[in-house]
Amino acid sequence: MQKIAVLTSGGDAPGMNAAIRAVVRTAGFHQLGVLGVMRGFHGLIHNEFIELNPRSVADIIHRGGTILKSARSVEFPTPEGQASAIRNLREAGVEGLIIIGGDGSFRGGMRLQAAGINVIGIPATIDNDIPCTDYSIGFDTTVNTVVEAINKIRDTATSHERIYVVEVMGRHSGYIALYAGLAGGAETVLIPEVEADLDDVCQRIVAGYKLGKAHSIVVVAEGVGGNFKTGRSLDESSAFRIGNYVKAKTGFETRVTVLGHIQRGGNPTAQDRIVASRMGARAVEMLREGQGGYMVGVVHTAIRATPLEEAFRQEKTMDLEFYRLAHILASQ
Repeated sequence: MQKIAVLTSGGDAPGMNAAIRAVVRTAGFHQLGVLGVMRGFHGLIHNEFIELNPRSVADIIHRGGTILKSARSVEFPTPEGQASAIRNLREAGVEGLIIIGGDGSFRGGMRLQAAGINVIGIPATIDNDIPCTDYSIGFDTTVNTVVEAINKIRDTATSHERIYVVEVMGRHSGYIALYAGLAGGAETVLIPEVEADLDDVCQRIVAGYKLGKAHSIVVVAEGVGGNFKTGRSLDESSAFRIGNYVKAKTGFETRVTVLGHIQRGGNPTAQDRIVASRMGARAVEMLREGQGGYMVGVVHTAIRATPLEEAFRQEKTMDLEFYRLAHILASQ
């Protein structure tokens, strides 16, 4: 093997740059050439390749986002788009491709694998919803960002004796809300995996005030909604609708904060940098061994490889013991 390529795709996640750095420097150690693909699958189709070397990835381990950029591609799902991507890779002499991204990115990688390009996937998504890995790159940083925001909101909530509803990312996964809510000491956590009973939420808020609590923090994943378990129909998932319902039911002053894309940015934590570095290095080693069609992940602190097809047959399940613990600790 003489040359490999690396791209980032999907939503950006803190730690992607650390993974790119690990790929390039591990490849350099083994005297492999590396091409960086700009703008993900769009760049594959439009031949947006740049040469990378150990010096070109200096001083990026601490940076959020991705130096290779990320963009959607409406062309890649088409047979013509895939043929163009494969042709460009082969003409560039690329013998293996590392894809840093999420579920959709890996599906694109499987199409390239089927065409004979060895592909290794590195999970990078702040939602942490990829199976066969305990953590995906970016999750730990995002949780810490949310916890920092909760800490600051709590100061104001305490000063004004208010309820604050804090919406975090997670359209289909409640990992960010649950971990940040538990670490931030939130009184209530609402996640897509558990039906939301807003009447119960209101009762617990009132009970907390009777115990002497001066405020209440409700952390809500953006995907919560539709099937709220209440005494009446509530068909919107907006955190503002939740806040209005809680205010009307309890009579307490309520405010809503939507954290939005601030959760994606920032310097990656030490854990994200280390995990990204380990995954990036292992991905290169697997390509050198002639392996393809795998994703690497962290399972009980060890780096494990799982066939992409097997990963797609699974669904990541949440340990609801964390959910139970969050509510037990908040009930006192």
